[in-house]
Amino acid sequence: MPRLIVFCLVMLGLSACTNANDLDSAPADLGDFHLGHNVVVAPKLVKGPLSRTASKTEWIAVMETAIDERFGRYEGTRLYHLGISVDGYVLAQPGIPVVAAPKSLLVLNVSVWDDAAGAKLNPRPERITVAESFTADTVVGSGLTLTREEQMQNLARNAAKQIQTWLQKEKRAKGWFEGAPGAKPVKPPAAAPGDSAETADAA
Repeated sequence: MPRLIVFCLVMLGLSACTNANDLDSAPADLGDFHLGHNVVVAPKLVKGPLSRTASKTEWIAVMETAIDERFGRYEGTRLYHLGISVDGYVLAQPGIPVVAAPKSLLVLNVSVWDDAAGAKLNPRPERITVAESFTADTVVGSGLTLTREEQMQNLARNAAKQIQTWLQKEKRAKGWFEGAPGAKPVKPPAAAPGDSAETADAA
Protein backbone atom coordinates (compact mmCIF):
# COMPACT_ATOMS: atom_id res chain seq x y z
CA MET A 1 0.00 0.00 0.00
CA PRO A 2 2.70 2.63 0.80
CA ARG A 3 4.31 2.04 -2.58
CA LEU A 4 0.98 2.53 -4.34
CA ILE A 5 0.53 5.80 -2.47
CA VAL A 6 3.96 6.89 -3.68
CA PHE A 7 2.89 6.08 -7.21
CA CYS A 8 -0.19 8.26 -6.84
CA LEU A 9 1.84 11.18 -5.49
CA VAL A 10 4.33 10.89 -8.31
CA MET A 11 1.54 10.79 -10.88
CA LEU A 12 0.15 14.02 -9.46
CA GLY A 13 3.45 15.82 -9.03
CA LEU A 14 5.68 14.68 -11.87
CA SER A 15 5.28 16.73 -15.02
CA ALA A 16 8.77 16.95 -16.50
CA CYS A 17 10.21 14.08 -18.47
CA THR A 18 13.24 13.18 -20.53
CA ASN A 19 13.53 13.46 -24.28
CA ALA A 20 15.30 10.32 -25.44
CA ASN A 21 15.05 10.98 -29.18
CA ASP A 22 18.77 11.58 -29.61
CA LEU A 23 20.07 8.15 -30.55
CA ASP A 24 21.06 9.42 -34.00
CA SER A 25 23.36 12.00 -32.43
CA ALA A 26 26.86 11.36 -31.11
CA PRO A 27 26.72 9.78 -27.64
CA ALA A 28 27.26 12.06 -24.66
CA ASP A 29 30.74 11.97 -23.15
CA LEU A 30 31.28 9.10 -20.72
CA GLY A 31 35.05 8.97 -20.88
CA ASP A 32 36.52 5.48 -21.29
CA PHE A 33 33.15 3.73 -20.84
CA HIS A 34 32.41 0.47 -22.62
CA LEU A 35 29.28 -1.49 -21.73
CA GLY A 36 29.99 -4.93 -20.36
CA HIS A 37 27.10 -6.86 -18.82
CA ASN A 38 23.60 -5.42 -19.17
CA VAL A 39 21.73 -7.09 -16.30
CA VAL A 40 18.05 -6.30 -15.77
CA VAL A 41 15.90 -7.97 -13.10
CA ALA A 42 12.42 -7.36 -11.72
CA PRO A 43 12.17 -9.40 -8.50
CA LYS A 44 9.59 -7.25 -6.71
CA LEU A 45 7.74 -5.59 -9.56
CA VAL A 46 4.74 -3.51 -8.47
CA LYS A 47 1.95 -2.46 -10.82
CA GLY A 48 0.62 1.00 -9.95
CA PRO A 49 -3.05 1.96 -9.80
CA LEU A 50 -5.15 2.26 -12.96
CA SER A 51 -2.44 0.56 -14.98
CA ARG A 52 -2.36 -1.86 -17.83
CA THR A 53 -0.52 -5.08 -17.03
CA ALA A 54 2.98 -6.01 -18.19
CA SER A 55 4.98 -9.02 -17.05
CA LYS A 56 8.44 -9.11 -15.50
CA THR A 57 9.73 -10.83 -18.63
CA GLU A 58 8.38 -8.04 -20.85
CA TRP A 59 9.92 -5.29 -18.72
CA ILE A 60 13.28 -7.05 -18.62
CA ALA A 61 13.32 -7.46 -22.40
CA VAL A 62 12.32 -3.87 -23.24
CA MET A 63 14.75 -2.42 -20.69
CA GLU A 64 17.66 -4.54 -21.90
CA THR A 65 16.98 -3.37 -25.45
CA ALA A 66 16.88 0.30 -24.42
CA ILE A 67 20.17 -0.02 -22.50
CA ASP A 68 21.87 -1.73 -25.44
CA GLU A 69 20.59 0.95 -27.83
CA ARG A 70 21.99 3.80 -25.77
CA PHE A 71 25.12 2.39 -24.16
CA GLY A 72 26.19 -0.10 -26.82
CA ARG A 73 27.43 2.89 -28.86
CA TYR A 74 30.32 3.64 -26.49
CA GLU A 75 33.72 2.42 -27.64
CA GLY A 76 35.91 3.00 -24.60
CA THR A 77 38.49 0.46 -23.45
CA ARG A 78 37.34 -0.04 -19.87
CA LEU A 79 34.40 -2.33 -19.13
CA TYR A 80 31.56 -1.24 -16.87
CA HIS A 81 28.52 -3.33 -16.03
CA LEU A 82 25.03 -1.96 -15.46
CA GLY A 83 22.67 -3.70 -13.05
CA ILE A 84 19.06 -2.55 -13.15
CA SER A 85 16.14 -3.56 -10.97
CA VAL A 86 12.73 -2.61 -12.37
CA ASP A 87 10.64 -1.95 -9.27
CA GLY A 88 7.32 -0.47 -10.38
CA TYR A 89 5.34 0.94 -13.25
CA VAL A 90 2.14 2.59 -14.40
CA LEU A 91 0.94 2.10 -17.97
CA ALA A 92 -1.95 4.50 -18.53
CA GLN A 93 -4.98 2.67 -19.79
CA PRO A 94 -7.77 3.76 -22.14
CA GLY A 95 -11.20 4.61 -20.83
CA ILE A 96 -9.97 7.11 -18.21
CA PRO A 97 -11.53 10.59 -18.58
CA VAL A 98 -9.29 13.00 -20.48
CA VAL A 99 -9.44 15.43 -17.54
CA ALA A 100 -7.45 12.89 -15.50
CA ALA A 101 -4.87 12.41 -18.30
CA PRO A 102 -3.09 9.58 -16.45
CA LYS A 103 0.61 9.38 -17.23
CA SER A 104 2.76 6.31 -17.63
CA LEU A 105 5.66 5.95 -15.18
CA LEU A 106 8.59 3.64 -14.51
CA VAL A 107 10.62 3.27 -11.30
CA LEU A 108 13.94 1.44 -11.15
CA ASN A 109 17.25 1.14 -9.26
CA VAL A 110 20.62 1.27 -11.01
CA SER A 111 24.08 0.09 -9.99
CA VAL A 112 27.38 0.40 -11.87
CA TRP A 113 30.35 -1.99 -11.60
CA ASP A 114 33.92 -1.36 -12.67
CA ASP A 115 35.03 -4.64 -14.23
CA ALA A 116 38.77 -4.08 -13.75
CA ALA A 117 38.31 -3.22 -10.07
CA GLY A 118 35.72 -5.93 -9.52
CA ALA A 119 33.71 -3.51 -7.39
CA LYS A 120 30.67 -1.27 -7.45
CA LEU A 121 31.04 2.44 -8.15
CA ASN A 122 27.91 3.61 -6.33
CA PRO A 123 27.59 2.27 -2.77
CA ARG A 124 23.81 2.55 -2.90
CA PRO A 125 21.59 1.92 -5.94
CA GLU A 126 20.50 5.07 -7.74
CA ARG A 127 16.72 5.47 -7.79
CA ILE A 128 15.39 6.53 -11.19
CA THR A 129 11.79 7.63 -11.72
CA VAL A 130 10.84 8.43 -15.29
CA ALA A 131 7.71 9.58 -17.09
CA GLU A 132 6.71 9.13 -20.69
CA SER A 133 7.83 11.70 -23.23
CA PHE A 134 5.52 14.67 -23.69
CA THR A 135 4.27 14.46 -27.27
CA ALA A 136 1.06 14.96 -29.22
CA ASP A 137 0.37 11.27 -28.55
CA THR A 138 0.61 11.58 -24.77
CA VAL A 139 -0.82 15.02 -24.00
CA VAL A 140 -4.33 13.57 -23.56
CA GLY A 141 -3.10 10.39 -21.92
CA SER A 142 -1.05 7.74 -23.70
CA GLY A 143 -3.63 5.09 -22.84
CA LEU A 144 -5.83 6.62 -25.52
CA THR A 145 -3.20 6.93 -28.22
CA LEU A 146 -0.45 4.34 -27.68
CA THR A 147 -0.39 0.58 -27.40
CA ARG A 148 0.91 -1.03 -24.25
CA GLU A 149 4.11 -2.02 -26.05
CA GLU A 150 4.65 1.55 -27.30
CA GLN A 151 4.22 2.90 -23.77
CA MET A 152 6.79 0.44 -22.44
CA GLN A 153 9.32 1.30 -25.14
CA ASN A 154 8.80 5.01 -24.50
CA LEU A 155 9.45 4.59 -20.78
CA ALA A 156 12.42 2.26 -21.24
CA ARG A 157 14.15 4.64 -23.64
CA ASN A 158 13.52 7.59 -21.33
CA ALA A 159 14.91 5.57 -18.42
CA ALA A 160 18.07 4.74 -20.39
CA LYS A 161 18.50 8.42 -21.21
CA GLN A 162 18.06 9.40 -17.56
CA ILE A 163 20.63 6.79 -16.53
CA GLN A 164 23.05 8.32 -19.05
CA THR A 165 22.44 11.79 -17.59
CA TRP A 166 23.14 10.46 -14.08
CA LEU A 167 26.37 8.79 -15.25
CA GLN A 168 27.51 12.04 -16.84
CA LYS A 169 26.86 13.87 -13.58
CA GLU A 170 28.89 11.31 -11.61
CA LYS A 171 31.70 11.48 -14.17
CA ARG A 172 31.97 15.24 -13.73
CA ALA A 173 31.62 15.16 -9.93
CA LYS A 174 33.65 12.05 -9.06
CA GLY A 175 35.80 11.25 -12.07
CA TRP A 176 33.96 8.06 -13.01
CA PHE A 177 35.15 6.30 -16.19
CA GLU A 178 38.41 8.26 -16.23
CA GLY A 179 40.53 6.80 -13.45
CA ALA A 180 40.72 10.30 -11.98
CA PRO A 181 41.03 11.04 -8.23
CA GLY A 182 37.78 10.17 -6.53
CA ALA A 183 36.95 7.42 -9.01
CA LYS A 184 38.16 4.59 -6.79
CA PRO A 185 35.37 1.99 -6.70
CA VAL A 186 33.85 1.05 -3.38
CA LYS A 187 32.76 -2.41 -2.43
CA PRO A 188 28.99 -2.89 -2.14
CA PRO A 189 27.65 -2.52 1.40
CA ALA A 190 25.58 -5.21 3.04
CA ALA A 191 21.97 -5.05 1.90
CA ALA A 192 19.93 -2.78 4.14
CA PRO A 193 16.30 -3.30 5.12
CA GLY A 194 14.01 -1.84 2.51
CA ASP A 195 16.38 -2.44 -0.42
CA SER A 196 14.80 -4.01 -3.45
CA ALA A 197 16.37 -7.31 -4.50
CA GLU A 198 19.87 -6.03 -5.14
CA THR A 199 21.04 -6.12 -8.69
CA ALA A 200 24.45 -7.06 -7.25
CA ASP A 201 23.17 -10.62 -6.86
CA ALA A 202 21.96 -10.68 -10.44
CA ALA A 203 25.22 -9.30 -11.83
